[in-house]
Amino acid sequence: MLTPPPSGVALPIVKTLQDCALYSKAVEPYLPQLYALPTQLAASITDPSALTHLYLSTNPLITGLAFSLALIPIFLVVSEINRNYSQVDRVWSILPTLYNAHYALWARLNGLPTQKVDNVLAFSALWTARLTYNYWRKGGYQVGSEDYRWQIIKKCIGQVGLSVLNVVFIASVQSILLFAVTSPTYILLLTSRLAPTMSILDTLFARALMALVIFEWFADGQQWTFHQAKAQYQRTAKVPPGYTRAQMDRGFLTSGLWKYSRHPNFAAEQAIWLVLYQWSCAATGELWNWSVGGVISYLLIFAGSTPITEWISGGKYPEYKLYQERVGRFVPKLFGKGWDEAEAERVGPGMVEEKKRKEEGKGK
Repeated sequence: MLTPPPSGVALPIVKTLQDCALYSKAVEPYLPQLYALPTQLAASITDPSALTHLYLSTNPLITGLAFSLALIPIFLVVSEINRNYSQVDRVWSILPTLYNAHYALWARLNGLPTQKVDNVLAFSALWTARLTYNYWRKGGYQVGSEDYRWQIIKKCIGQVGLSVLNVVFIASVQSILLFAVTSPTYILLLTSRLAPTMSILDTLFARALMALVIFEWFADGQQWTFHQAKAQYQRTAKVPPGYTRAQMDRGFLTSGLWKYSRHPNFAAEQAIWLVLYQWSCAATGELWNWSVGGVISYLLIFAGSTPITEWISGGKYPEYKLYQERVGRFVPKLFGKGWDEAEAERVGPGMVEEKKRKEEGKGK
């Protein structure tokens, strides 16, 4: 039978819910465990019972952080050998759920209440299934597949610059980020010792997370269906059912959820981790806590990558500028005309011709 470590060894002694959100109490005292972990792991590697004891007696946040750090040299070496910088992308949909599963397993093995972390794990597993499936059907797991944006960045900064970026961000920061964004789950684990059952508020947060994943599923599905239809249209010149010729010629999706947001899937993705963070705040009765760093970093990833995506789209599709003017990037615009298909069909051909004239002028 597994014997849980005494209180204070792996988890802080907390007397109030507010204590669970304190960095000085919940995180800082356990940082020395991170420094000692490599030596302890090496000493226990051949002894399963010793490994189990090490796992149970190490703060779960520290274990997760150590794992994210251990992945960095793997991502770095594999990406540089293959000159393919989408190594983190391939596990982006998997690692957060792995960390959440770790918290749930650790709590269960230590005999702690798991209702809250189990609910987090349930949403997280659904999130992983959605994102992994969408990445797979787009060819993300095919040999040699790479996010096209890395090659565009390479053209701007060169191979040496991209390798430096790989060291300081792609293989390193992104690995830690995928751990950090799940750190609110650790706070929920701590609160479970004082409030072991799901309150009405906890249930609302859990259901909101599920709803956002479902929203993403519909956004992804609409985009996938459109691009499949576009590919068929380009092969046969026949307009697929449910679309107009103008929509097919335009080249990008402007109907369904995409009529109100240029990136509804990105909006929901950011909202998911923001809601998880807010759940940790609500559970501790605090307006904010130290785990905000993870979600802020996640939002910054989208703040940096989405403009690159739109710059590429703007170069490919003449009418994308009108789309940007009428439709909000993540959330619908509260003021303005919004997307009007009739207007787009009226002014779109002129925008296409203007782009052709500019390209012809550059070629002279």
